[in-house]
Amino acid sequence: MQLVRQNEKNTMKWHGSVMPRSGRGRGSGVHRPARAVLAALLVAAVGSGCASGSGGQPGDTEHRDRPLAGNPGSNPELIPTVSPGVNPGAGHPGGPGRRAGRDRAPGGTHENAQLSPAVRATLAKKWGLDKTPLVAPRPPAVKPRLTTREGFEVKGGDDSLPPVFTTVPTKDRVVFLTMDDGSEKDPELLRMMDELDIPYSAFLSDYEVSDNYGYFGEAQRLGVGINNHTLNHPYLPGLSYAGQEREICGEQEIIEKRFGKRPALFRPPYGNYNGDTLRIAKSCGIRAVPLWNAEAFPDHMEWREEDEDLHPGDIILTHFRGRGEWDGSMTDLVRAVMKTVTDRGYAVARLEDYV
Repeated sequence: MQLVRQNEKNTMKWHGSVMPRSGRGRGSGVHRPARAVLAALLVAAVGSGCASGSGGQPGDTEHRDRPLAGNPGSNPELIPTVSPGVNPGAGHPGGPGRRAGRDRAPGGTHENAQLSPAVRATLAKKWGLDKTPLVAPRPPAVKPRLTTREGFEVKGGDDSLPPVFTTVPTKDRVVFLTMDDGSEKDPELLRMMDELDIPYSAFLSDYEVSDNYGYFGEAQRLGVGINNHTLNHPYLPGLSYAGQEREICGEQEIIEKRFGKRPALFRPPYGNYNGDTLRIAKSCGIRAVPLWNAEAFPDHMEWREEDEDLHPGDIILTHFRGRGEWDGSMTDLVRAVMKTVTDRGYAVARLEDYV
């Protein structure tokens, strides 16, 4: 099977850089009602003096976005879980600044932006961030037109297929945080991202999440986009047309059943796909295939571009993993990636607001 090669100027090279370690203080596991938490933060801020206002076609082309790696998998004994149907944030009605129990409306103004800089700084300090995250601008009134990145085309493909891209075309100094698979189900991640109002998008594989749909249902209630990453995380170009269809469309059906909405976004495992992949994805309702331009780990970043930097609209990949699979928790990961994002002058925006 012939591989798609990018032009020499765009040849994909993964460049690693070590992340400076940010604070590792974890947020409190006890959460009071939102109004009480906000009141306490305001008092603390004032007291500190810082208050301020087709099937299996022969010769079909395959695209390998990265060198094929083994399925990340997980050891279920190492995964802290919440019983299905149980709110993982029990006793935590909502983050500061929002009414208890109020679902977050996707695409709305960031609630954190309505808080004073002093309160936002206090929240950042609570979660061990070196700096207060920047607030993303309002989502565009008209979403940008997406096209497939040069070198990521498939044989026989045209504009009718879902576009494959690593960066969203925008002049806004925003990047997009995405998390794949779903093995780690850390309630602290939900609390942290909710209180800091950092948006992210989940690309789920059913074999990793089926033991606890409730965790991701709570994430969705808090504004997280739920997207397709196949049923079992296979190497798609190695499957028959029927096999790929089962993996992609089967996950569409499960997500619609469990979370009430059929995804429009799909990410193929390992970034590997061929023409059949895109045709099948389109047939079951997928409109776009966001890959990634950088990958985040608790202690370093890996970059697609040789400048090893962020760019407006870059998509950042990471995974739902914990100490059982890498050296750090999910909250450690967020602290590290937010240091990179904020230090370089970017805010995190919600991918679904632009795509």
